[in-house]
Amino acid sequence: MAKQDRPYTLINVIGGPIGVYEDHVEFLETHLKLITMEEFLENKQVLSQKIEAMYMWFKKPEATRELLQSLPNLKVIANSGVGVDHLDLKLISSFGVKVANTPFAVANPTADLGIALLMASARRIVEGYQIALSPETKYFEADWLGEEINGATLGIIGMGHIGYKVAQRAKAFDMKILYHNRKRRTVDEEQAVGAIYCQNKEDLLQQSDFVMLTVILTPQTRNLIGKKELELMKPTATLINVCRGQVVDQDALLNALQNGVIKAAALDVTYPEPLPRDHPLLKLKNIIITPHIGSATVKARRLMMISMVESILDGVNGLPVPNEVHG
Repeated sequence: MAKQDRPYTLINVIGGPIGVYEDHVEFLETHLKLITMEEFLENKQVLSQKIEAMYMWFKKPEATRELLQSLPNLKVIANSGVGVDHLDLKLISSFGVKVANTPFAVANPTADLGIALLMASARRIVEGYQIALSPETKYFEADWLGEEINGATLGIIGMGHIGYKVAQRAKAFDMKILYHNRKRRTVDEEQAVGAIYCQNKEDLLQQSDFVMLTVILTPQTRNLIGKKELELMKPTATLINVCRGQVVDQDALLNALQNGVIKAAALDVTYPEPLPRDHPLLKLKNIIITPHIGSATVKARRLMMISMVESILDGVNGLPVPNEVHG
């Protein structure tokens, strides 16, 4: 693509903890004319008319009404990751702007992490690490035991791209797989991973040794798992969440973990992120928390970047936008 043909694309900043990765810039600038928010604000009168796309790397820049109003030729917003709960899709659509996400790029690494959290919790790996390193440890107790996942029942709530990848991995451990989803998978897809559909999530919760949440955050899935749902789970069960913190009622989860309603939890997501340093969840021994790293691999983040570029180029050229998200 000739340099003069590259669409002007608004980004937040290059580098730093919330900026576009510096090692992505060479590829990005081959296809896009990058404009940082600082450059845009300094030369708003000229650049407002030129910008056709927004490259939203981890929720930045924010698609506010004020910003959308100042970009009359904006055609597409490419959003990193799957979740678009931070976007007002109706507002964006009212400006004639399309939104795309990157579901395929994040499915494998997020499924990997879900299984890693399941295994780490079952085998008490974090506790074991702390025992092995503790200056107080004089011997390893022979009755310090975890659980095997082979043959255990995994209930997956949300059988989209990520949930199905989780099922593929769980099949290799000979787990019994139950799933609940708005739309049932095809018989061929179910048979490929040995998954059994549960029309009611309550049935799944009652039968599962491990419950993994892989849904998208919507008004319908907010607090999907609360006091009632936790009480339906086995007292020996573990809850794993790799989607969004708001899908779980955190106060109810805290109570369930403190009082033995369920055995354990493993969370890649919380709300807020990070939790306040004095939050009681951080003091429990029967929980593992990781810092929202589902897609945090070198390969996945590069695939996300490439997918976003493809969506921008198609969007500004009037072509169907890959992975377009509709409000």
